[in-house]
This record gives sequence, structure tokens and C-alpha cells, in this order.
Amino acid sequence: MKATAIIPARYASSRLPGKPLICIKGKPLIQYVYERVCESAVDQVVVATDDARVASAVERFGGHVRLTGTHHRTGTERVAEVAAHLDAHIIVNVQGDEPLIEPHDIDRAMDPLRLDRSIPMTTLVTPLRNSREITNPHVVKVVIDRDGFALYFSRSPIPYPKASLMAHNQPWGRIEQLPPEAPLGTQTFWQHIGLYAFTKDFLLRLVAMPPGILEKEEGLEQLRVLEQGHKIKTVVTDSTSIGIDTPEDVQRFTLLLESR
Repeated sequence: MKATAIIPARYASSRLPGKPLICIKGKPLIQYVYERVCESAVDQVVVATDDARVASAVERFGGHVRLTGTHHRTGTERVAEVAAHLDAHIIVNVQGDEPLIEPHDIDRAMDPLRLDRSIPMTTLVTPLRNSREITNPHVVKVVIDRDGFALYFSRSPIPYPKASLMAHNQPWGRIEQLPPEAPLGTQTFWQHIGLYAFTKDFLLRLVAMPPGILEKEEGLEQLRVLEQGHKIKTVVTDSTSIGIDTPEDVQRFTLLLESR
């Protein structure tokens, strides 16, 4: 099965304008992501952008890029516009602000699609045990069934850690009152990592589906899949990454490069 990774790269980031072109030790951020993805087993890597400045930067470092429309509401829609014209069975959506994405995680996200053609889509999850992260709405949580399929994604703490709270004598207390290192019970909490792999056919069907109530309430587009009755297979990874959303994140990534 031929696989293509598509990196959506929007210039007009609300929190960090011009993010794909931020220069870090002589290279734009989008180049770090592109080169990382090229180390995976995909057959092709393409940047999808609606901005000529980003397209020019990708061409300068020898990358493949496609210009898209400016009307897209999500990165998934931008990826789908490019995917529609590609000869590929599997499409991987890699976030353009994840310069430390592990290539082997991209490969592992594709494996279920190759092994079971009834699976339309996969995503990555990692264990989450710090109580401060459990309550952080920017950290998306997911609960999964016994076969590894996602049941629900939320910005809220799910499942509610009643057992851990009872152990600290506050059965209906506030989770943020727990020490950061407090064990959160026997249930494993999962953090969602926003890398997706789709069959091309399902991706094109997905972007034609209307946003649902849950997607609008949580601000999480993957909930559209579950609301429509489809499944998302989760793939567990222990890898950590740095998402570049703020100037502080840029500084943290720069320091990490200098320490290597």
C-alpha cells in the first residue's frame, strides 16, 4: 500500500504568526518537521499550505509542496484537498509544528491500516499520569476500549479518578488539588497525540461529513468520526514531542538542539 505523509502548514497561526517560517539555528521550523517525516517509511512527503511564502521556503530546501485554497477550517481539510489528487492508499496527517515527531511512530500509526482493511483511521496516544496535565484543557484526553479503539476524546479529565481522590480523602474533590506525582488509580490515563493516519477513501468521506455537536462543544475535530459511528484505532507510544505554539516553545526547542 502506497503511503503519503502530508504536513499542513498555515502561515496565519493565531498564537504564533508565521510559525512554519520561524528560523531556528538557520532552518525554518517546517524544514525540521519535513526532514523528520522523511525518515519514516512513507513513500512521499508533501507540505500543504495556502501561503506562497511557506511554499517558497519548502522549495528552497528541496521539499515537495502543494498550494491549497484559503477556505479550509481545519488542517484535515487542507490535507484532504492535496490527498484527493495523489496516488496513495494511506494518508498520514503530520502536524507542522511537531519537529520532534518520531519517524517510527508514523510507521506504527500506519500498521493497523495495512493489517486490517476494515480500520479507517488511527491516531497516537501516550500514558498520562501527572494530575496537572489531567486538568489542563490544552492536553486532550482519550478513553479507549479493550481492543484499543477510542471511545471518546475530551479536554476534561476522563475518566474521573474517583479512586485516587478517595485515597487522598476527597472522593469528590478537585483533581488539581492532588500532588502532581499522585498516582491516579489503576486506570491508565491516555493523552492524545494529534497525528492521524487514514485510508484515502475515508479521509475524503470524513471532510464531507458535517461537524457534530460534540466536535463543536469540545473543539476537537476527531469527535466527528465517533459521532458518525466510525472507529479510530489508537496506537500507544512512549515518545514525547515538543509542539511549537509559543515563543517559549521555540526557545525550548532551540536549547534542546544546542544540547545535542
